[in-house]
Amino acid sequence: MDEGEFAEMAERHRHELRVHCYRMLGSFTDAEDLVQETLLRAWRKRESFEGRSTFRAWLYRIATNACLDALASPSRTREMAAAPAPMAEISWLEPFPDRFLDEPGATVVERETIELAFLAAIQHLPPRQRAVLIMRDVLGWPAPQTAEMLEMSVASVKSALQRGRGTLRENLPEKRSEWTARAGLEEREVLRRYVEASERSDLSALTELLREDARQTMPPHGLVYEGREAILELWTPVIEGEAAWGEWRSLPIWANRQPAVANYVRQNGETFTPVNIDVLRVDGGIAEITTFDAHTFDLFGLPARL
Repeated sequence: MDEGEFAEMAERHRHELRVHCYRMLGSFTDAEDLVQETLLRAWRKRESFEGRSTFRAWLYRIATNACLDALASPSRTREMAAAPAPMAEISWLEPFPDRFLDEPGATVVERETIELAFLAAIQHLPPRQRAVLIMRDVLGWPAPQTAEMLEMSVASVKSALQRGRGTLRENLPEKRSEWTARAGLEEREVLRRYVEASERSDLSALTELLREDARQTMPPHGLVYEGREAILELWTPVIEGEAAWGEWRSLPIWANRQPAVANYVRQNGETFTPVNIDVLRVDGGIAEITTFDAHTFDLFGLPARL
């Protein structure tokens, strides 16, 4: 296999490998790095591909092992040990821009396997259990193929899957199975109203959008605000009064198949500068907001100034 042939075959699977590594790691930045590492390892081992499996399965095996190696690194082990129990406070969690999910040739990604709640919850699984759950329940691979890929017995795969499913249920939000898929009018309408209210600094309009039991989290800082009142206590001094940050500009975007907003502020200057990205879960109003630092603007190709 020459370099051109390898590059052509590998490029067909780059998008789905990025999603796979993202599910394993929870970090878009780390996933990008691990895709590159996967393709480098594959190129070095290209003579070992004998066609007993598909080229796609061979790449997945290399990618999974690269992710397991990364998860075993001392830095990630320390991060995992320090992670608090609630599902959304995973310090390394990053959003996944929908523009990469919608690229030509990208594999169709089911919303429930990419939404932030699922991504955060599976980070609580031990790495090998996580790999088994993703292979079996997300990718739909049979137990024997999963066992061969992970160098486990079929019995061990079945046991790991059972334990993984149990841990996943414990860490997913309550009643998640009852969430209504709202990729249509409600989400878009709430997103429109959220953008308009933010730019007007209209706290009353924002209050109307929040469910009483709404929740806001801020990885990597581990900050959690439970309930509408707690969220409003956070927002009020930022939006109103002498200590208000300034004039706001908000751009609607989409992340993890969820509506999201990139927020900018102008303070005594001529340009708006990045503040944060809010990813919304909408279900009869805003049920949850996951707020990411301004460093994630680069992931979405957002301008550094407006």
